[in-house]
Amino acid sequence: MAQQAVVLDVRPIPVAHKHSTIFETFERLAPGEAMVLVNDHDPRPLYYQFQAERAGQFQWEYLEKGPEVWRVEIRKT
Repeated sequence: MAQQAVVLDVRPIPVAHKHSTIFETFERLAPGEAMVLVNDHDPRPLYYQFQAERAGQFQWEYLEKGPEVWRVEIRKT
């Protein structure tokens, strides 16, 4: 049976702490595990940060694309 993804809703997190919280959560994942990021805007800049800092270590899949809520599955490879 597939493991349940960690859901991380960053909407209530202060902007200054969002990316560090996301990366800390990602680091706790085992290879093959995923988290679902919930945000109030397209987290495209975060994708580019993952590409720069974790290239080849993640998969990114949009589950919901707004207009009010974005959900992205980020899987550790």
